[in-house]
Amino acid sequence: MRLRFGGILALDDVSLRVRAGEIVGLIGPNGAGKTSLFNVVSRLYQPERGSVRFGGRDLLATPAHRVAALGIGRTLQRGDAFGTMTVLENVLVGARADEKLRGRALEILDLLGLRRLAGQPAGMLPPGVLKTVGLARALAGAPRLLLLDEPAAGLAEEDIRGLETLIPDLRDRFEVAVLLVEHHMRLVLSVAERVHVLDFGRTIAEGTPREMQEHPAVVQAYLGPPDAAARA
Repeated sequence: MRLRFGGILALDDVSLRVRAGEIVGLIGPNGAGKTSLFNVVSRLYQPERGSVRFGGRDLLATPAHRVAALGIGRTLQRGDAFGTMTVLENVLVGARADEKLRGRALEILDLLGLRRLAGQPAGMLPPGVLKTVGLARALAGAPRLLLLDEPAAGLAEEDIRGLETLIPDLRDRFEVAVLLVEHHMRLVLSVAERVHVLDFGRTIAEGTPREMQEHPAVVQAYLGPPDAAARA
């Protein structure tokens, strides 16, 4: 599985590769281009130039409505859901309304601790729970690549610690690669095998979490003093 980016909207010089079964962290200051990159991969944005390849396929030549069927799932920062639909119905949307996958949807709800809410209208749920519903919906489509957009945003520390276990578990259970955008550095450094760092739409560094903690450009642009990441 290979993703390449270059000349994408505000992304001037970015090249990123995600391998099958890998968890890659994507970090950088606000406005660095992280969500823009996600929007290109999920085909919400059309780049002026550059290339994006997924499983050997030119993703930019693929209609936007076919992206999920190719095996790309995505969550949103706000955890949006169809408010008048139940939690289960929202997850079945991720399975592209295939009622044959109802059993899989229920298994995912069990795994994420949402089974008791399956019949609840999603619009009645708090934001943190909606984020989990969004994750369940993304997993229901059996993705090969899962784009997680700030899953820790707005969560309590206890829930964030749960993500440190959940994300690798999802990777192993569903055999899915994960590209994780996140500002919570402890989470990124605990789950990612590689970290890719953007600043002003450009790649400034890439390597292991330990290497990125000590990289001068990353420290200057984003992490701050050496102990800042440990405190995050």
